[in-house]
Amino acid sequence: MVRVPLAEVELNVLDQGCGTPLLLVHGFPLDHTMWSGQVDALADVCRVIAPDLRGFGTSGVSAGTVTMERLADDLAELLDALGIVERVALCGLSMGGYVAWQFWRRHRSRLAKLILCDTRAAADAPETAQVRRDSAERVLNEGPGFLADGMIEKLFAPKTGLAPNIHDSVPVALSKDAREHRAEIIEATRQTILNTSPVGIAAALRGMAQRADVTGLLPDIDVPTLVVCGQYDAISTVDEMRNIAARIPAARFVEVPDAGHMAPLENPAVVNEAIRSFLEATST
Repeated sequence: MVRVPLAEVELNVLDQGCGTPLLLVHGFPLDHTMWSGQVDALADVCRVIAPDLRGFGTSGVSAGTVTMERLADDLAELLDALGIVERVALCGLSMGGYVAWQFWRRHRSRLAKLILCDTRAAADAPETAQVRRDSAERVLNEGPGFLADGMIEKLFAPKTGLAPNIHDSVPVALSKDAREHRAEIIEATRQTILNTSPVGIAAALRGMAQRADVTGLLPDIDVPTLVVCGQYDAISTVDEMRNIAARIPAARFVEVPDAGHMAPLENPAVVNEAIRSFLEATST
């Protein structure tokens, strides 16, 4: 890990491997550790760069509102600070996907490939945006405990310890090792949320609440794109993400079995193979 000072904030960054830069952008309200299943697996073919975004992990925190545009600009500054002049592959999950849209809009010349994991192109409905703003105030008053309690079930595939059977409604028992792995990643995610700055959480909530709808821009995306979605994602559904892929010229779509919104953590082998194959097939 390295500390990288930017104009307004210092970012904590994992920088590992060599080759084409792969910029991994985490979701809300998490940090770079959500990519633990990808870093070592991809560092043999990429220079993996996984920052804690402004307000998350151990990076600097800004109060008020932090927009997705600001986070995208932070990433461009980070590339400058690291001396990276070649175009990068950017992979964003959920909120990281919202940042990815803005990186494409604002820093297109720096982008070679785009990977969108379990995210959305549509803006929040008015009532959803209001819930985010209300949650911003609540987290400042109460801390992030209520978010950790409320989000865990939404982030992961249902039935901790059981895997849903795609052929019928009967869940299939997981092995002891699989149950232990799932319990570990769920608890680690919960602890990450609990350890995140309430000020940083509130700022990002406000920023997400006002983000733009980019659905109309999807046909204009002119870089190779991979769209990945967990089979049981209840936040960014398979149908929604398949439609995103259909609107982006020549995009590939991969459905990740036995995974929810946190597909890279829940089924890293499938996600890693999808990313590796995509990067190799689209290399120039």
